[in-house]
Amino acid sequence: MGREWGCVKDAGWNGRSKAMRLLWISLFLAAASAVKAQPVAEASAESPWADWIEPDFPFFSSVLDCRDLGEGFPKDNLVPRGLILNLGNDVWACYDVDLCRIALVWKAEPGQPPITLNALAPGSYHVAGQKTKDGQENLPKPVGTPLLVNGVYPGWQWGSKPVLKDPRSSAPSPEEVGRGGLGEAGAEFVGIDFKEGRVELIARLGTVRTTTGFDWRREEDGESARLQVQASLVGGEQPLDSERSLSLVLGREVAESGALGELRVVKFELPQGKVVGRTVQVSIGKIKAAAVPSTPKGDWRASVELKPELQKDPKTAYAIDQISLPVPNPWKRNVRLADIDFLDDQGNAVAVTMDGDVWKVSGLTADLQAVTWRRFTSGLHEPMSIVVKDGEPFVFDRNGIWKIVDQDGDGVADRHEMFCNLFAQTAETREFPMSMKPGPEGALFISKGGQEGTTRGKHNGTVIRVAPDGKSFAVLGYGLRQPFIGVNPETGLVTASDQQGHYVPSTPIDIIQGHHFYGHLPSIAEPEKYPESIEEPMVWIPHPVNSSGATQVWALDDRFGPVAGEMIHVGYNRPELFRVVMNPRFKRPQAAVMSFTRDLHFGPLNAKMNPADGQLYVAGFQIWGTTAKDLSGLVRVRYAGGERPLVKEVTPTDKGVLLRFNMELDPKTAGNPDNYNAERWNYKRTPQYGSPHLKLDGSPGQEWMTASSAYLSTDGKSVLVGFPDMKGEVDQMRIGWGIQTKGGIKAQNTAYFSPWELAPFDPVKEGFGEIEVDLTPRREAAQTQIAASKEEGERVYQMFGCMACHSIDGTLQGKVGPSWKGLFGSERDIAKQGKVKADEAYLKESILNPSAKVVKGFEKFDTGMPIYSGILNDGQIDSLILYIKSLADQP
Repeated sequence: MGREWGCVKDAGWNGRSKAMRLLWISLFLAAASAVKAQPVAEASAESPWADWIEPDFPFFSSVLDCRDLGEGFPKDNLVPRGLILNLGNDVWACYDVDLCRIALVWKAEPGQPPITLNALAPGSYHVAGQKTKDGQENLPKPVGTPLLVNGVYPGWQWGSKPVLKDPRSSAPSPEEVGRGGLGEAGAEFVGIDFKEGRVELIARLGTVRTTTGFDWRREEDGESARLQVQASLVGGEQPLDSERSLSLVLGREVAESGALGELRVVKFELPQGKVVGRTVQVSIGKIKAAAVPSTPKGDWRASVELKPELQKDPKTAYAIDQISLPVPNPWKRNVRLADIDFLDDQGNAVAVTMDGDVWKVSGLTADLQAVTWRRFTSGLHEPMSIVVKDGEPFVFDRNGIWKIVDQDGDGVADRHEMFCNLFAQTAETREFPMSMKPGPEGALFISKGGQEGTTRGKHNGTVIRVAPDGKSFAVLGYGLRQPFIGVNPETGLVTASDQQGHYVPSTPIDIIQGHHFYGHLPSIAEPEKYPESIEEPMVWIPHPVNSSGATQVWALDDRFGPVAGEMIHVGYNRPELFRVVMNPRFKRPQAAVMSFTRDLHFGPLNAKMNPADGQLYVAGFQIWGTTAKDLSGLVRVRYAGGERPLVKEVTPTDKGVLLRFNMELDPKTAGNPDNYNAERWNYKRTPQYGSPHLKLDGSPGQEWMTASSAYLSTDGKSVLVGFPDMKGEVDQMRIGWGIQTKGGIKAQNTAYFSPWELAPFDPVKEGFGEIEVDLTPRREAAQTQIAASKEEGERVYQMFGCMACHSIDGTLQGKVGPSWKGLFGSERDIAKQGKVKADEAYLKESILNPSAKVVKGFEKFDTGMPIYSGILNDGQIDSLILYIKSLADQP
């Protein structure tokens, strides 16, 4: 049966030859003591989405907390990496991919979710922005009646007498069970095979491959069915040199009374020589018979075709093309897009969502006329990154790194192969699978969340290199709070941003190497154990400018215009892309950060270069704090050919700051020191959240720096802005400029950098000829008076960095000052003073003496607004007021 769903093409229910039909499995059992826990966040009548748990998909992934099932049950049965298998008859099983064990089988209430939906993905699925508390006290729990339970020890083991303890090395907190996969020392989880009517869970012990599966066998009375667990030896890859025994520890059955039965173990005796395949079926229990799902509803070969919205502006340098997401869709599935990567140079891609779905996307070519979306697979565990390696998609989620395979080429995945789960993963709600990037030699690099509220894990807050074959890994850096990474695909340079927090004073961009410590300790750590040696960042970014750093990407394609070759840093909270201009002059790495575009309406997390058109594709979604208006989005940042003046180098020198542009500059504006301004300050790492801005003498505030002079190079493309008393070993410096090119194009922006060292300025070598840099201090800045105008006010807003603390669109999140939108003429509630009207006198006083009247709610911020008395002249102050007035009635 075929139908049309708007622009959705449906091939019919029977067209789904495999992966949904092939995905179905069945399972199990009797009854026992009920687990008392209430599900949350199911679909409401107002939600456009179906339930987060799809009833016609055979599994989903989740943490499962089985520690409080009742008297006599194991008290440590917590599964950080769980596959929750739908066995039909409202029976579910949790498979622990680290220990290759069946952790729990239970019967849910008919029509109700089998677990509490309080993890991040399901909890925010219908309520965007709903967060989870850190720690491990409020984790997803099974809801229903337990039927089979196991302890925390390997499922598949060598020997006829299994060892009932965890053989893995302990975490810093000995009670922490999230210790990673067993590796070659025990059973290795190979993956999930989607077979006709069932799912097989594959594990390997040495050269012997095993599977675990489930089936129902209907009883003769027709009213009941019996669950069978199938433990199979697929065979041996190499002959065994001696006779061996192999066991699968199934667990203990739970009687109707709630009592636990004897431990059930399936045993295999393996003769010397080649291991041949065999299957043992074990009946576990009986339950009322019901229809077992075998064919899913809907057709995964259906497609959603959409026409992108291209920005058409012949004068712009970089256009933003909007690529619509596949909503609505036949599955009523929310699409919170986290990342995208490209399968080839023909415009074909794969994209992953926070809710565990992978989509295939086609049509991402230079003309971008039509884009087609198709579902590829699901069931992943809160993934936020996807990478194409050797032509196949790899997804990093809480369970590990998966390789997603379409064995028969029908366009839908039929196997999830575990590429690597050797690194540990706890059940900590904030140990997110932050990001994954490919390296130049086939390695994969991942970063893991570092906030910890209950226990200390092995690899929380680390950046890890996974070997090209997935068989080993190495920690490159630790002590990170919530790091998002970038990897230069040519050089292998690994960078990471982080989030302000305890011991993290602002937003850094770090170079990750050498197993260094990067400063963060979780709130539960002992402060006296703080490491003495801290690897400081390449550059700090002020928290008001970028309060939530995400990933980095290298724009290594000449088709991307003047930004080609640079690093792009993704800013999440206030959606923004930043250019990161590396400076190779210094032994200690430095870089300057400048805004590239703010024209994004969703919270961006990842960006990738498309080999088909050489342009940048940006994806992300709303879940943490963000000023974004849209729930999720995908855009192309396209070089459109227009001219745009860009600073290509920012170098702190002993004579001032050297700025190199990509275009010739207007000598009059470029040579006027009044068109530049700067300030500097330090941060302090403490157990407290963030840091105040501190002057170089340790007192609160920022040091204003007045330019003494400005010189244009002989080629007209570089400026030396002379500042007296330049210093190195400074955490943060900002320089702003508001000039023009020789052709009259505005060149105004702000750069943020960390002048750890100063370069000696040689005017001849730098292309300025024989000049003597005037460093005479100027007591009063902005000597040149200009006529007041709204346009000049906008220039000052950019040049003096006002946009870092004050938005012009009404947003407050991530800001330490009130928004300017609607400010003029409004009534302001002043801390400890009452209410005043924001007239011209109020605005002028706030510029000249910011602490005179602080709006209630902003007095708690210790960033501090500089006093602009003696810095801005009357024309500039009046211009700012005119600009603020122009924002009063904007829609």
